[in-house]
Amino acid sequence: MAVLTDDMKRVVREQSLAFVATVNRDGSPNVSPKGTISVWDDDHLVFADIASPNTMANLARAGEVELNVVDPVLRKGYRFKGRAAVITGGPELDEARAFFARERGTDTARIRAVAIIEVERAAALISPSYAGGATEQDVVDRFTRRFEAIYGWKIERSERA
Repeated sequence: MAVLTDDMKRVVREQSLAFVATVNRDGSPNVSPKGTISVWDDDHLVFADIASPNTMANLARAGEVELNVVDPVLRKGYRFKGRAAVITGGPELDEARAFFARERGTDTARIRAVAIIEVERAAALISPSYAGGATEQDVVDRFTRRFEAIYGWKIERSERA
């Protein structure tokens, strides 16, 4: 049975940004944003090494990893835990580069390696903003007001379908 649900795949594809947690050699945490996170298949996620020397070194040494992918407007997403394989060459890297070119339009010349994560566990991440009974629209409206205050841009609001 597939670990990744259709909704998990949707969120990963829509957001395409993951915060990836690994462990440095000295045991300290390393958290790094990865803007190439993608769904590889029903049980695997993948991201490209474009500028990820610490993350890739940590994964090559100890493949345990956690990724968080969250819709910042809805404040909902998923936590994925598993093991990563670092692919640095050969037909597997060629296949991954072709995948990124096809699926994301990525400039594959920049891809030095990829990490393919076998997702062992996945769980929903939901902001405490919902604990008091707020609806998704309430959370979206709060985010929109904050975004407008920070950036001074006016955003047209609409109800979510």
